Order: sequence, then structure tokens, then C-alpha cells
Amino acid sequence: MLNKSPQSFIDRAKDAPAWAISLAVHVVIMMLMASITYVAQNPDRNLLLSSAIDEPLDEKYIFDVTVADQLGTEANFDTLSASLAATQDPQQAEQDPVQEKLEEELLEVEMPNTDLVSRPSDAELVEAVEVAGQTEHTGGVEGAMDRLTLEIATSLNDKPTLAIWLFDASGSLEERREAIAKRFEIVYKQLGMLDAAKKDKIPLETAVVSYGETTKFITEKPVTDVSELIKAIREIESDTSGKEFVFDAVSKVSNRWQSYKTKLRRNVMLIIVTDEKGDDVELLEKTINFNKRLGMPVYCVGNAAVFGRDQAYVTTTWEENGQTFTMDIPTDQGPETIYPERLNLPFWGGNQRQYDQMSASFGPYALTRLCAETGGLYLVSADVQDATSFDPAIMRSYSPDYRPIRLVDLELRQNKAKAALLMAAQQSRVNSIPIPTLQFRADTDNILRQQVSEAQKPLAVLDYQLQQLMGILESGIKDRDKLNEPRWRAGFDLAVGRVLAMRARALGYNEMCAEMKSSPKKFEDDKNNHWRLVPSEEISSGSTVKKLAEQADEYLTRVITEHPGTPWEMLARREKEQALGWEWHEFFRDVPSMNGADPNDPMLLLAEEEKKKQMMKQPPKPKNIPKL
Repeated sequence: MLNKSPQSFIDRAKDAPAWAISLAVHVVIMMLMASITYVAQNPDRNLLLSSAIDEPLDEKYIFDVTVADQLGTEANFDTLSASLAATQDPQQAEQDPVQEKLEEELLEVEMPNTDLVSRPSDAELVEAVEVAGQTEHTGGVEGAMDRLTLEIATSLNDKPTLAIWLFDASGSLEERREAIAKRFEIVYKQLGMLDAAKKDKIPLETAVVSYGETTKFITEKPVTDVSELIKAIREIESDTSGKEFVFDAVSKVSNRWQSYKTKLRRNVMLIIVTDEKGDDVELLEKTINFNKRLGMPVYCVGNAAVFGRDQAYVTTTWEENGQTFTMDIPTDQGPETIYPERLNLPFWGGNQRQYDQMSASFGPYALTRLCAETGGLYLVSADVQDATSFDPAIMRSYSPDYRPIRLVDLELRQNKAKAALLMAAQQSRVNSIPIPTLQFRADTDNILRQQVSEAQKPLAVLDYQLQQLMGILESGIKDRDKLNEPRWRAGFDLAVGRVLAMRARALGYNEMCAEMKSSPKKFEDDKNNHWRLVPSEEISSGSTVKKLAEQADEYLTRVITEHPGTPWEMLARREKEQALGWEWHEFFRDVPSMNGADPNDPMLLLAEEEKKKQMMKQPPKPKNIPKL
């Protein structure tokens, strides 16, 4: 009979090999661990993405950054900083090897208990992957406030919300701040907050901050009383420094009240009210990363950017010492893209300002991208002053690229047409394109020759600059058909067409001047004493000019045909309005006789010109020019 007593088992275990004992112990431990249930919380996706920085690209960007306006320096957007190069690409993240192994083996596991897991907000769950097209036209401050009311209501339906208003303290924003203050009570009524306040159930709290050269917390703590909010907005003191450090303000505000998001588990949204792009763009990437990681969207009630230019001009009138002054003051309202895409080329004759002062239909790049990447909106409440505007529905297809800059740079290196357009735009900003004179005095043949010779000097510089631009653009023509985005196609074709047209005019002008110097023309009317070069449909300057003219017409016509209702079409039409050929017209002007004197010597003014000079005398210069 077998001995089955406990002592017998112990004796036998002592005789068992060590590996058997170890195996038995591990089996018991594994069975115990398998019986344990646990609660797993999904990691914050934004946190993971923000903490992993891609390796910097070794290949250098092809543009010479020394000839371009720098991003964050005097508020231009043309070079990369170290922080910009580290921007994330969520699609590049490597898959977790453990997760990959689980998918390969198709393991079936028991679903963990998630009742205690903190649920992300609806806004975080529906975070958009695409960031282009985050601009809306609201038809003024009232429309912007109505749109923001909808955004706040959506947030309140999800969680209690903290709305932080950041007001640009510039003097030019006084009217807009007052309009918003008047609208606040209506907004709270629409949100049902006035009735909720009586029941002491306040899901919405609001804070007011102003910024300029410094950031000021008008409300030290978030408030719920509408009257306190209106009073706080009206107590904002104007900042006369002329500085708008908006990204610094966003960073300070987000840091100060981040606990509302992380500890109190509330939604937090920031609303910027401004009319410029900000003077501290170097903080853009840092600001985006922080707010995106915490899920704190940024909205902006601002102005449209000026198309392809850094500055717009605002006509301002003010009084000083009993004098009334009116002046066009530059404001930093553009451009709408990270790099300049529009060539800085003048038009020969006619009004230049209306083509420099065009609406881009989108907000300034940095603020719009901040809104887009954090899940907010840029609300255009005012357009560029005295500027041509365009249908937002048409311009939606021409949205700038708001993706991380490293991705934009990667595509630029992959397409020579894009790279060539940006390089040509940078080059045109460095060199000032001269506009030659079109009128020549001709008392005698010698005077005419001297005047023509002087007029040809800037043409030599102009032709050299145009050849440079054309050489840059020609390097990208092979990749032109690979451009898929309407914005890039329109920009490239317009640039090539304008450079070709200007070169055709310059060469034709030079040939006409050379012919006039060689064989001065005789006046048909002996009373005339001047010659004027006027545009002509007939090109009589040689085969080279004719070929350039034909090529220019091809590109400009394509812009007009393929991109109607856009700034590119408007500029192409203006370029085509002026014929590319030249012809001489004679006319008379009453001027003092030069009697063979050097035309470069000072001349006496006519009585009429002297009168005009007196009328146009400069008024007393103001001492305190407003800073917008």
C-alpha cells in the first residue's frame, strides 16, 4: 500500500531535481498572475506625439536664407529655426513592436474594465488630421461672436469650459474691443448662462487678458459674472509700444491655467482678438506643441492678410497741436504663407498700390497655423483696408499649406518648380527693380541723345536682374506639370509670365532707345519738343523680343483661364493690359530753353510747376505718429 501522507510528498520533493521544482513554482505564479484583473488607461496620443522628436534632416534647404526675410525677425516668414525643424509628423511614428506582435498572433484577450478610465473630450476625439482651410469669413465682429458662441456651446455640451480672451492692446483695436464688450451679454444669453448663474450652476468661466509689449491679466482669476467681464474689457489700457507679442501671451496664459485642463478635467479654449500677425513668431512652434499636447484650442478674431506682402497700409487721421494729420501707416498683416510666393515686381505705369494692397482671403500664416494645428479657427472679421477682396468660396481651393514646416520643406526639395518659385520670390525682394523713364526732352539731337543714354543705364541693371529671375524659374519648368495644387500652379505660371513680359518690354525699350540715339527722329510738328515711349501692340524690336512676348502671353493667358476670380488672375490681366511693344509719340511741353546746356544741370521751374510745388509743400511733420 502506497504511503500518501504529506510527509511522503515532502520527502519525494527533496529528491526531485531542481529544474522540476523551479518549473512547478513558475507555473503556480503564472496561474496566480492570470487571475488578476486590471484597469488600463489609454495613453494620451497627443502627449506621445509631442514627446517624440524626429531626427533632423541632413539635407540642406536649397534657398540662400541670407537673402530672405527671416521667420520671427521683423515678422517675416522666410527661414527655418531650430525649433521649426523639429516639428512632428504624426504619420511617421513607428508602430509599437509589442502591438505589432499581438496583431500578428491575433490573440483574443479579455476586454479590460474601463469604467474608471478618464474619457477624452469629444473635441479631442474628432481632432482633424488635415489642417488646411481653417479660415472662416464671418462678416464682421458680430458674425465672429456668433461663430464663437457656437464653439463655446459645443464645448459646454461636452464639459465645463474655461474661455480665455486675449485682447491686442493696440490703439487700433479700441473699436473692436468695444464691439465685443457690447456683444458679451448677448453671447451669455444665447448660452443660457444668465439663468444658470441664478442657480449657482456655472459650467462656463471666463478670463480676460491683454497683451502688447507685456502680458497683463485683467482678471486675476476666471469669473462668471457678465458685468465683470464687460468692465474688464473696457478697462484695458492701450499699449503704445507698437509691439504685439501674441505668442508669448498665449504661452503665459496656457501655462497659468493649464490645471483647468490637467487637474479639473475641463475644456480650455483661448480666443485672440487682434488686427496684426504678431512680433514674436519665433515662439510659434513652442506654442503649438504645448497647446496641442494639452488639447487647448486657439481661436482668433483677426484681419485678412495682405496677399503676398508683409505689410498693408492703413489710412489714419488724428489731431496734434491743433493740426489734423492723415497718413498711411504700415501694419504687419502678412503674408499668408510661410515663405514668400509672390514676386516683388512693379508694373510700368498706372496705379501700383491697388495691386500691392490685395486681400489674401486668409489670415496671417503664423496665427492661422496656430489655430489650425490646435483645433481652433481663424475668423476673418475685417479685410485689408481699401483692398480688392475675393470670394472665399473660390479661394478655399487656394489655401496655404499649414502642415509642419519640415513636411513643407520636404516637398519643396522634391519639386523643382516649387523651389524655383520661392527662390525667385526671395531674389526679387532683395533687388529693387528699376522703372525707366518714358519721356525724353529733345530741344536738340544732342540733348535727346544725352537723355536717352541716361535712361538706358538702369535698363542694364534691370535686364541683369530679369535674367537672374528667368534662370531660376527655368530650372523648375520641367516639374511644372507635377504641381497638383492650384495655388502652386497659379503662382508659378504668373511668375514666369510676368518675368517674360517684363524682359520683353525691357529689351524692346533698349532697342528703341539705341535706334533713337543712332538716328534721332524728326518731329512732324516743329512746335513739339519731347518724345514719349508708349506701349504698342506691334513689336518691331526683333525676333528675340517677339519670342519672349509670345511665351509671356502663353503663361499669362493660362493663369487667366485656369484661375478665374483669384489674385493671380487679377495680376495676370493687369500685366496683359499693357502691350509689350513700343512706339514713339511726339508732344509739346512748355519748358525753359536749355540752349544746348547739359540736361543734368539744374533747370528753372515753370510758373505752373512752381505753383504746384507750393501747393505740395510738406505740412508740419507730426511728432506722435500713432502706432497700430
